[in-house]
Amino acid sequence: MSVSAVATVPAVSAVSPVPAPAVAGDRFGGALLPVLGRDVAVPLVTGGEIGHAALDYAASAPALQRVWDDVAAYAPYYGSVHRGAGHLSRLSTDLFENARRTVAEFLDCRIEDSPGEARSGKGGGGRREGDQVVFTRSTTDSLNLLAAALPDDCQVFVFETEHHASLLPWRGGSRVTLLDAPDSPEQAVRSLEHALAGREPHGPALVCVTGASNVTGELWPVRELAAAAHAHGARIVLDAAQLAPHRAVSVRDLDVDWVAFSGHKLYAPFGSGVLAGRADWLRQAEPYLAGGGASRTVTRREDGALEVRWHDGAARHEAGSPNVIGAHAIASACEALREAGFDALAAREERLIRTVRDGLADVPEVRFLSLFGDDAPRVGVLSFVVDGWNSSHFAAALSAEYGIGVRDGLFCAHPLLRALLGGDQRTPGECGAPGAASGERPLDAIRVSFGAGTPDEHVERFVRAVRELVRDGARWSYRTVDGRCVPDTSA
Repeated sequence: MSVSAVATVPAVSAVSPVPAPAVAGDRFGGALLPVLGRDVAVPLVTGGEIGHAALDYAASAPALQRVWDDVAAYAPYYGSVHRGAGHLSRLSTDLFENARRTVAEFLDCRIEDSPGEARSGKGGGGRREGDQVVFTRSTTDSLNLLAAALPDDCQVFVFETEHHASLLPWRGGSRVTLLDAPDSPEQAVRSLEHALAGREPHGPALVCVTGASNVTGELWPVRELAAAAHAHGARIVLDAAQLAPHRAVSVRDLDVDWVAFSGHKLYAPFGSGVLAGRADWLRQAEPYLAGGGASRTVTRREDGALEVRWHDGAARHEAGSPNVIGAHAIASACEALREAGFDALAAREERLIRTVRDGLADVPEVRFLSLFGDDAPRVGVLSFVVDGWNSSHFAAALSAEYGIGVRDGLFCAHPLLRALLGGDQRTPGECGAPGAASGERPLDAIRVSFGAGTPDEHVERFVRAVRELVRDGARWSYRTVDGRCVPDTSA
């Protein structure tokens, strides 16, 4: 049963956006997807309003219009999941489980190996059952769930270049091996092989790696790293938070054991995420949260203690009332991206990347950050520093004077930024004070990121704004408030 089979509900809007100038037409093809917020206007400190250019997709991408419409159509039919006999509860349960199947198809999850497909090198080896999809709150939640399910003697190998979501859950002293930032994909594979070759041969091991950097946008050699992990009897989890919105992710083709991603980076709001992959470690672990939904039966023994039998499947780690709207939103986004075609989306995104790189190529004060080199394949995420500028000041000026939203700082990837910036641990100076002069080490960076809903006009406006700020400086005065640069309105 589907919502569309029950009724057709007109789309609703929670807010009435401020009228804004029409968005320029897309000149890069038909892969531009409608997103919320493209008609929202923001005020400029210099007077007037302008359509907001949302260029912080790496943090949270705007919701696709299709996702919003699908959620609005379902909302009147919301009911309790897995627990009710009523029509709306049964409808919601069906919707929730269909969302699980849609995500499994989106990720090309393995159903079950046939006897001829059995492998012996996959961290436990032998014939394996199919993958399962667990709905979580985010990538961070997914990886903390997996961390809680690791065998007690599991060794973890992770590069220092990871986002904190995939760097911090594995805390555990000697169990964790932190690998240095590589300067090429080939070195990343060699570094991992060397580390795995030196581990204790018979214990369980897990490798965690990002698919695309949230700082540089660079694509990592996931398939090769998975092969290296499996050759040494280890398993691998892929942090696809930045990869899944930009490229097709096939669990089967990449041969990873788990993949994690967030809905809010995949053009789907409502605080939902996914952990998909092998079921055995998750089934053997204590439930991530103890409560209703995770428990199959609860009885009281004669001695007064409770005896609990937990579910074996995904429900084991989905205690409480599930976020059915979040799961439905993720499934809707998965379908929209798959129908649009990742080849077309990636081709357009690469043109936008070239617009930024070529447009700022003759501005020597702007220096882009990279591990693998400027020509390395990447998604629409670029970080840079500007000589002579405090990064917070520069980002504030882009917003206040041009209506452009970017990110500045260390992007929840502190070790990576320190490696890229030279390891300086000083605190950035006051807003308006000179930033790092030419030849000095910058303290943090600025990140511009975009995707399937970014009009070319937003990227072109960003390039013009950067050039003007570098050439002419800010047109407004700024001050520091709670560590952030903001326009000074006291005058």
